[in-house]
Amino acid sequence: MAKEEGYRSRAAYKLIDIDDRKGLLRRGDRVLDAGAAPGSWSQVAAQRVGPKGEIVAVDLKQINGGGYPPNVRLIQADLRDLTMDELGGRPFDVVMSDMAPDTTGDPMGDAMRSARLCHDLLDRCQEWLRKGGNLTMKVFEGGEYPELLKRAGRMFEEAKGYKPRASRAESVEMFVVCLGFRGNDGRVPTAEDAMLPKRKPSKGWGAREEQE
Repeated sequence: MAKEEGYRSRAAYKLIDIDDRKGLLRRGDRVLDAGAAPGSWSQVAAQRVGPKGEIVAVDLKQINGGGYPPNVRLIQADLRDLTMDELGGRPFDVVMSDMAPDTTGDPMGDAMRSARLCHDLLDRCQEWLRKGGNLTMKVFEGGEYPELLKRAGRMFEEAKGYKPRASRAESVEMFVVCLGFRGNDGRVPTAEDAMLPKRKPSKGWGAREEQE
């Protein structure tokens, strides 16, 4: 069906389902598609935000630019290395991510790495996402999932897990759909926080580093 309808992958139907059920995207929205390749989510988003909206699609892999409307901007780069100025200089209305780590065959380790990617996205929401904006991100269900959902719930008016109908029944993937960004990073302050010097904000992906 994806080929017949011109989508680059069946993942398009996951975003269509999420948006139909949750109202993630609106006409005129400015959208960041994180880990966009092969580009089906950007196709769907461009249709739904219309010509007055804007899609910034970023991936380490090159994305074929054929067939996109002029309001879709493709960037081949590590998203962790891009500054807000390089992303257009103003916050997004929606951040969406179908990113996943390279799987290793170790379900526990894969789930942990998947949750880490999602926490990295939440770390950047204060910079990338306007107050009141929306976020959706893919995560592999595992031991880290409940805490991720709790943190997202502190940051957004609503944060719930959702499994689109296009996901395979045996898949461990889940999408955390977050609506109404509160404008905070979701951390629970501790007594130690008052004793630590304030850290300058990173221009990279965030404080976390991949340790394989």
